[in-house]
Amino acid sequence: MNLPLDVAALASSPALLPLATFIFVSSITPGPNNVMLTASGANFGYQRSIPHMLGITLGCALMLLMVGAGLGAVFEQMPQLYTVLQYVGAAYLVWLAWKIATSGRAQSSAAKPQPLSVWQAAAFQWVNPKAWLMSVGVVAAYTSPHAYWSSLSLGAAVMLVVNYPCISVWTLFGSGIGRWLQSARALQIFNGVMAFLLLLSLYPLLAGMH
Repeated sequence: MNLPLDVAALASSPALLPLATFIFVSSITPGPNNVMLTASGANFGYQRSIPHMLGITLGCALMLLMVGAGLGAVFEQMPQLYTVLQYVGAAYLVWLAWKIATSGRAQSSAAKPQPLSVWQAAAFQWVNPKAWLMSVGVVAAYTSPHAYWSSLSLGAAVMLVVNYPCISVWTLFGSGIGRWLQSARALQIFNGVMAFLLLLSLYPLLAGMH
């Protein structure tokens, strides 16, 4: 079985740096995940947001593998499924924006808000238009027809390595801001701005619904 040799050859190939650069740029630039992590860092701190970040990284890597394994072909054969997914994604992002806008430091433990879990963050990637673009981009541009499964696996591995540090920057940024948001009013304004930015991230998704 020559899979390890194929991976080793791909890892030393000139394609590795462009692949890592693509994932780096896609991961660190603004989008739904990073807006949500900024809000999570401000409201819950870095440590409590770790499951959220792990879920994003694992969810993106799994999506890449599944898109590469043929899920994209399923949507080509049944485009109505993708349309349904778009509407579900838009509705879910609106709901998340509302949750962020109305969140704040709870006054009692009974109403204490919670950050996203690993499972919730991983599931969110399936309705995240930016995660879809990343996965399709990697499969289309950075897999080799001569060593397809090895190059696809390498893409998922690079996603795991590069994505987490990039999204951590946004969580740390939010955590730093959170130290300055001592008043309930200041936190409410910040959460409102984050909710608005999350709604703005809907534009690429809504633009494709026609």
